[in-house]
Amino acid sequence: MAEPKSGSALQGEREEWRRILHDGAVQWVRPDAEELVLGDGRRIAEAEAHYLAPCVPTKILCVHLNYESRVVEFGGGPLDTPTYFQKPTTAMNAHRGQLHRPADCQYLNYEGEVAAIVGKPMRNVAPDDTWAHLAGFAPANDVGCHDYRDTDRGGMTRVKGMDGFCPVGPGVVRGVDVRESTLRTWLNGRVVQEGKVSEMAFGIDYLLADLCRHITLLPGDVILTGTPAFSRPMQIGDVVEVEVSGLGRIRNTVAEIPAPAHGVGHQPTDTPAVRGVALGSDAGAAPGRKP
Repeated sequence: MAEPKSGSALQGEREEWRRILHDGAVQWVRPDAEELVLGDGRRIAEAEAHYLAPCVPTKILCVHLNYESRVVEFGGGPLDTPTYFQKPTTAMNAHRGQLHRPADCQYLNYEGEVAAIVGKPMRNVAPDDTWAHLAGFAPANDVGCHDYRDTDRGGMTRVKGMDGFCPVGPGVVRGVDVRESTLRTWLNGRVVQEGKVSEMAFGIDYLLADLCRHITLLPGDVILTGTPAFSRPMQIGDVVEVEVSGLGRIRNTVAEIPAPAHGVGHQPTDTPAVRGVALGSDAGAAPGRKP
C-alpha cells in the first residue's frame, strides 16, 4: 500500500468520537478512562451510556471476500478483483445493541470486520489519497442470517440486510494506522476469529478507490472491508464482541424476535448449501440443528 499523505485518518494522535443518546438528545462525546465527556464539559459514566451508531450513512457497501483465510476456508483460489454487496441503512446498529434472530431462523452468523467511515466526499480518488478522505475506522460486525442464502445467493439483501445487522462502534477512531491492527471476534469470552488487517487481499485504500470510481461516497458512509475465517452461527443469549487493536471493541447480544406475521415470499431453508456457508468446516453437523 502507498504511504498515507499528511492529514490522513492514519496519522496524528489517536482521536475517538462516540455518539450517544443523553437526556433525550443526541450527543457527541469523547472517552476518558471510565467516563464520557460531553461537549459542554459534563461527564457521565461510560457504563451507563446509551450508544448510537457513530455515523449516519447514506449507504453501506461491503466486500464479499477479502481475507486470505476466508478464501482458503471456502476452497477458492487467489482473488483477482473484489466484489461487493450493499446493506440497507436500517441495518445500522450500535455498541451494546441487540442482534435479532427471527424465531423461524437458526443460522445467524457473526463476521468481525473493520469499518472505514467516510469523512469527505469521494469520487475518482486515487488509492494513496483515500486516507485523507476518511473520518476514521471502527470495529463492525457484518451479521448474516444464512437461512435466506438459497434465495439471496450473492445479493445478500435479506441475509445481510435485516434491521440491526450492521453494528459499528463504539466510536470512530482516527490517528491509528489500521494497516497494523489485528481483528478478533469474541463469542461468550472466547476468541473465534482472528486476522491481521495486513492479510487482506485488497487493501482498504484499494477498496475505496475502486468503489468511488463510479459511486460518490459521502460523509458518514460505511465501507465494510471483509472478515477472516471461522464465521459461525450464534445462539440466543450469546454475547459477541469484535475487537480491532487500536480501535476498541464493540459488544452485542443475540435475542429472538417473532417470525414474520405473514407467510409471504421465500421461507428460511436448511440445505447443504446453507449449512456449507453458515457452518463452514463444521457443515457435517446434523441437518435441522436448532441452536
